[in-house]
Amino acid sequence: VLLSAAFLSYAGCFNRRFRAALIGDSFLPFLQGPKRDLQMSEAADPLSILTDEAQVASWSNENLPADRVSIENGAIVTNCARWPLMIDPQLQGITWIKRREEAHGLVAIRLDAANMLRAMEEGMTGGNPVLLESMGESVDAIILPLLARQTVRRGRQNFVKLGDREVALEPSFRLYLQTKLSNPH
Repeated sequence: VLLSAAFLSYAGCFNRRFRAALIGDSFLPFLQGPKRDLQMSEAADPLSILTDEAQVASWSNENLPADRVSIENGAIVTNCARWPLMIDPQLQGITWIKRREEAHGLVAIRLDAANMLRAMEEGMTGGNPVLLESMGESVDAIILPLLARQTVRRGRQNFVKLGDREVALEPSFRLYLQTKLSNPH
């Protein structure tokens, strides 16, 4: 479980080769160090904790490619606690998210769209997923409180400041961020 948590937290932005080196040369030697008494299986793999074969097959039906990196990315997107940023120059991830979330009322918008705030508010209050497409290297300050999950609780409801308004945040709301840039800063 600890290896999977480390993988979720740190490996998302790296390519296949660096992810393998991170797990094999950093995470596992640290966890199996001489001063640690941790029980681990021989073939410790974060994917064995984060997903199973049925879920991977479901993702495949939703057009997620079946290669190891895509499956790892799917596990990160579905298990992360923060809003995932998909570094997606080939547009495979965005295709998968659109197919995966279409039944839940996904709204795909761009930061520069005229109706971006309204669409974001509707998604937040209705609990519908929102996909911010083609993000650049900067983010509009209006959505920073949402990205940072700066919530205020009133009664049983959480609110987020979005522009000059406080908007109710339904627990089922999901935000996906996508960029075509291969190396965003």
